[in-house]
Amino acid sequence: MRDITIPTTRRDFLRKSRIAVITTATLGTTTWVAARAEAHKPKSAKHRPPQDVSAVEDLMREHGVLARLLLIYEESFTRLSGGRECPPEAVSGAANLTRRFIEDYHEKLEEDYLFPHFEKKGKLVEVVKVLRQQHQAGRYLTDSIQSSATPAGLQNQEERRKLQEALRLFVRMYRPHVAHEDTVLFPALHPLVSPHEYDALGEEFEEREHTLFGKDGFETVVDEVAGLEKTLGLYDLSQFTPTNVAQFAVG
Repeated sequence: MRDITIPTTRRDFLRKSRIAVITTATLGTTTWVAARAEAHKPKSAKHRPPQDVSAVEDLMREHGVLARLLLIYEESFTRLSGGRECPPEAVSGAANLTRRFIEDYHEKLEEDYLFPHFEKKGKLVEVVKVLRQQHQAGRYLTDSIQSSATPAGLQNQEERRKLQEALRLFVRMYRPHVAHEDTVLFPALHPLVSPHEYDALGEEFEEREHTLFGKDGFETVVDEVAGLEKTLGLYDLSQFTPTNVAQFAVG
């Protein structure tokens, strides 16, 4: 076999050429990675572009608003049942927001866009039937709360009793209602719709929200709830942390 020997000067040239190519490729990759990293680098809240919210995430965060409204109802019920002062504007404000944001918007989304998917596919039909019934029952209760939560109503013993009972029934129904939607209904949606349909739902929900409540609709509603919480002294989250839990330590 013929021995092929590359002159030293040529070997040095080839070695340096390979190094140059590798270095150039590495620098090119590094530059590309750096550019990608810069593009995805977290921006300040002021300059961060709005993030898309999926249909289910949208509905679940609205359930968070409802949970805070239920807290207002619970506090109002406690004050009424204990004969304590209860600001009518806090109760009526919560009822009005429940009507506008939960019943006329959130629940309409579920009834018009979510429930039909389950009914057409024959999935969780009985659950959906009960959820629809509870939506209607909730609207009757909201009517009653709005009617009784007035300065004159709170001075009337019968109206005060009706308000107290309506608040109790509303909270008792919506705690399990929300829990079943979050843990049973919403997780079952994905298999029923295509990725395109799922994305389209999220876009439709966002468009509805902006149309009804403005560009920052969700944030505006959350601020409104916070104002109601402050009226009842409920806004400070730390007040709900128990301070004597050491006595429950085991061992």
